[in-house]
Formats: sequence, structure tokens, C-alpha cells
Amino acid sequence: MATFAAMLSFSLNDAIEWDANDPLASYREQFHIPLVNGKESIYLCGNSLGLMPKTARKYLDQEFKDWAEFGVEGHFKGKSPWFHYHKFLTKQTSSLVGALDSEVVVMNQLSVNLQLILTSFYKPNASRFKIVMEAGAFPSDMYVIETQLKLHGVDPKTGLIEVEPRAGETSIRQEDIEAILEEDKDQIALVFFSGVQYYTGQTFNIEKITQKTHEIGAICGFDLAHAAGNIPLKLHDWKVDFAAWCSYKYLNSGPGNVSGVFIHENNFKTNLPRLAGWWGHKEDVRFEMKKGFIPEPGAAGWQLSNAPVFGMAVHRASLDLFEEAGMKKLSAKSNALTQMMRKLLIEVLEHGNSDLFKIITPVNDFGAQLSLLTDDSWKHLFEHLEKQGVICDWREPNVIRMAAVPFYNSMQDVVKLAEAFLSFKN
Repeated sequence: MATFAAMLSFSLNDAIEWDANDPLASYREQFHIPLVNGKESIYLCGNSLGLMPKTARKYLDQEFKDWAEFGVEGHFKGKSPWFHYHKFLTKQTSSLVGALDSEVVVMNQLSVNLQLILTSFYKPNASRFKIVMEAGAFPSDMYVIETQLKLHGVDPKTGLIEVEPRAGETSIRQEDIEAILEEDKDQIALVFFSGVQYYTGQTFNIEKITQKTHEIGAICGFDLAHAAGNIPLKLHDWKVDFAAWCSYKYLNSGPGNVSGVFIHENNFKTNLPRLAGWWGHKEDVRFEMKKGFIPEPGAAGWQLSNAPVFGMAVHRASLDLFEEAGMKKLSAKSNALTQMMRKLLIEVLEHGNSDLFKIITPVNDFGAQLSLLTDDSWKHLFEHLEKQGVICDWREPNVIRMAAVPFYNSMQDVVKLAEAFLSFKN
């Protein structure tokens, strides 16, 4: 690819120098980088599945050791007793999403948690029954909302409002969200958006959406699957009612791993209905085995079952890295990598086939992900990138998604990606 270096305003040598001065560069060595053709890949798929921290095995081995040594007594003995294992994740989780410790808990998986939380927060009545969400949301969110409406006897055709981009645009404008909320303000019970749109990579203004939602007297919640560990969050200060996220994308905690939940403290004393389980029962009387559910204070009272310790051990390994690096530094590097990726991909278009793709991720509202809308050549382009050692993903009908994750991606990855695109054209 050396023949393409002169076509870019930022060279591989420039990238090497940038990486040498990157305060987070050493974290790359703490992750397993997949190999393609015997070489480290350009892994840009952390928005789908984050890479494995090398410390994950150590954390798991400790729990295997305690299981082998103590058996059932591992719930109360061992290095990290399983009975309250979720508590070992609390402080780092609250810091990650900008919450109070009492407002977060790690449990279950994302869609399960969304269904559980919506059981508490979606309370339609004759006048207020509509739910507002983004058009083209991730399928699981669409299915969750559709089933919640049906469970309450509300026809999705009349009870669901989807906010769409304007004609000819790919992103949703904040003013259009607010206009729809104002227009139907007397009928809206719940507003539910993603923090970062999975298809386009657009970040939504969580604070402003929440503020407008509360202004019209409705509840506001978010799916933060593509936001947690990607963009800075201040859920408590923004007064978000509830949120949930997975841990296997930017949080690098393994396929299908546990989910995080946020419930604002303002909702703790409102006697919200909930689906109760043993592990949500007040901890100090849990083993009295009596009738009558007494919730553990805070978000922990929404737990159903005891902690999946092995999955949480891997998640704990990742959270330790986030605590050490800090979201401020991670976000700054993410922005630098993504802005350079956009700049160089625009230069790719200027050096030949300008119709090869269009970047649909907004210039200002973005996280780590860039989404490229392609023409009918997308399949050949995607296959070419794979052969060049680039691991990204695509979403129907014709979008290639790529995310430069600050923990393990480098500026050299970004330049090599641009060179791989240039080699496709030529």
C-alpha cells in the first residue's frame, strides 16, 4: 500500500509519530488483537463486539479457583464472595455512566432488562398511552416497545410515534424530536431513544430529549448499548428516568455478557410496580425466606436472580481498565481517531470514485462509529477490506460500519484503513 501514501494528507509516518505520543497507546497491548493472514488485523468492529482484555482470564481463574476450593461456600468465602458480587461492579459502573452508586446495578442481559424496567415505567392510561422512539431503531428495541404496547392493550399503529429524518437526510434533527413531543404532548406516556443510533452512528442529545420529555409530563428512558463506554454520560445530572446497556460492545466484556441498568433516584420512592425476584429482595432478610417482597434500596431492588459470576468477572476486568484510563481521555482519543478517519475517507473519495460511499454519521454528533452508505458495490468493497485485514461490519441494506476504539485502535489503523480503500479503487 506504500504507493498510496502520497495520496493522503496524513501519512503512516505521521500516524506512527502520533501514536508514539498517545498516552493511551500502551492499552493496545492489554487486548488480544485478532490476526488476519498472520498479521494483526485492523479491528474496527468494537461497536459490535469489543476485544478480549488479557486480564479477563485472570479474573475468571480466580472464580474457578474459589468454586473448586469452596463449592457452595464460595457465596460467602473466597476473594470476592458471590452473594454480593454485583456490588464489586457498582462504583466503576456509576462512574462510567455519571450516576450515583445507588442508581446502578449490573444484571441479566439488555433486552431482558428493558422489558423489566418498562414494566415499571410504561404506565399508559386513557389519555396518555403513546410511546415515542426513533425510526429505524435496533430491532430488539422495536420488538420490546411493540410488545409493551400490546401487553397493555395498545395498538402499535396508534400508540407508537417514530421520529424520522427529513426527506433526503439520514440523521434525526433535535428540533424535530422536540416538535413531535410538543405536538402530541397530552398523549405521550414514554419517550425511548438510543444514546447512539446503531445504523448511522448519530449521537442523540440525551440531556435535551430528557428535559423536553419531562416538560410535557412524560417518562424518558434510553438504550445505551452503543453509548456506554463510547461517549461521556451524566445520567444523574441529566435526570434520565431509566437506561440500560450491554457490556459486550465498547465495554469489551465478551459475547452476550451482562447488562447495566440505571434508575434515577427520583423514582425510588414512587412505589413503581415491578417484576420481583429473590435477589431483588432486601439483602439482610433475604435468607429468612418469607412471603412479601421487600425491595433492596435503589436500582438493586430490580434484580431477579443471583449474579452470573463468571460473566461478571470478565466485565470486572474491563471496568478496571476504564477506571484506570478514564472516560475523558478515552473520549478525546476516540474523537481524534474518528475525525481523522472521516478526513482521510473524504480524501479517498476525492482521488477517484466519488460515488463509492457516503458518510452518513453526522459531523458534529458522533462517537467512535462511522457509517458508510454504499452503492451496489458495497459487497465487493466489504470483501476487499476483509482481504486487506480490515475487520468491520455491515448492516442491511448497504451500510458499512467501522469504529475506532481508543483502547486498542491506533492512528496507524486509521491510515492503513484509508490505504485499503485506495487500493480498492485502483
